[in-house]
Amino acid sequence: MMTAPSIVLIVDDNPIGRETLEDLLYGQGYTLAFAADGPEALQQASALTPDVILLDVMMPGMDGFEVCRHLRADPHLAEVPVVMVTALDDSESRLRGIEAGADDFISKPFKRAELRARVKTITRLNRYRSLLEERAALQRAHEELIASYDATIEGWVHALDLRDKETEGHSLRVTEMTVRMARAAGITEPELTAIRRGALLHDIGKLGIPDAILLKPGPLTAEEWAIMHQHPQYAYDMIAPIAYLQPALAIPYCHHEKWDGTGYPCALAGSAIPLAARLFAVVDVWDALRSDRPYRRGWPEQDVLAYLRAQAGTHFDPWAVELFFQVLEAMPCK
Repeated sequence: MMTAPSIVLIVDDNPIGRETLEDLLYGQGYTLAFAADGPEALQQASALTPDVILLDVMMPGMDGFEVCRHLRADPHLAEVPVVMVTALDDSESRLRGIEAGADDFISKPFKRAELRARVKTITRLNRYRSLLEERAALQRAHEELIASYDATIEGWVHALDLRDKETEGHSLRVTEMTVRMARAAGITEPELTAIRRGALLHDIGKLGIPDAILLKPGPLTAEEWAIMHQHPQYAYDMIAPIAYLQPALAIPYCHHEKWDGTGYPCALAGSAIPLAARLFAVVDVWDALRSDRPYRRGWPEQDVLAYLRAQAGTHFDPWAVELFFQVLEAMPCK
């Protein structure tokens, strides 16, 4: 994609002065614009947002110092480079120019090579600065968009909690512990962010499970279990079309897979199960067994921990179980 040429605004009340600068810069790849006095200069600057302004100092009415002060007071023009063009060569005038906000000075009569070199340098620097500002603005917009996406995820999780009061807070608890384990496993960004999102959304597929099954106070029938086992697929169908959530799919889709290959929905075994799902599976069962459910009371902590150790190598990745106990032991409040 071709870049538009830099705009140079030439401001001088003397037609000869404007023509001289035009002759020196013509054919150098710039778009040249002109103003014959201060008010016209401000109007042109506002309309064009030039890459540099060559501003004559000695003009009747509004002189170059005043024009420069007006430019610096305008938020949209405050960063536009201003080069004061003057026959004045005394330090007091230069000080006034600096105080007014001038970036550089060029003395009359002009040296052709010097003028062209300085204008070229200033326009390049201004384009580079503008590019950095645009990139920073895009980055801020991207971060704000991601923040809004994550707020939406938390809203989905809250909606699921409202539906099933017995599991309220479960998603946030298992997310915190899973992230701790992922860090201990050496996982860093952006994978860590994907794991956090996946953990938050691990049960999102249960939105597709009828209340009569999801909230049933007693054991499920075989037919009801078959329906319940569909919730990872429901999660996949919900999340897969959302590009920024695709890296988070491993946990919602695979957290019911088992190390020995007897889990669902794909009967994956061993290291074929994504690492994030293997870590999460331990945490999910740990928190679920400790918590009250419509059909049973929560287990005592020692029974839960004994169950996790007993299931290492069948339900759980043995390494993930050991890592879980290391992280649990290191936590200040278990």
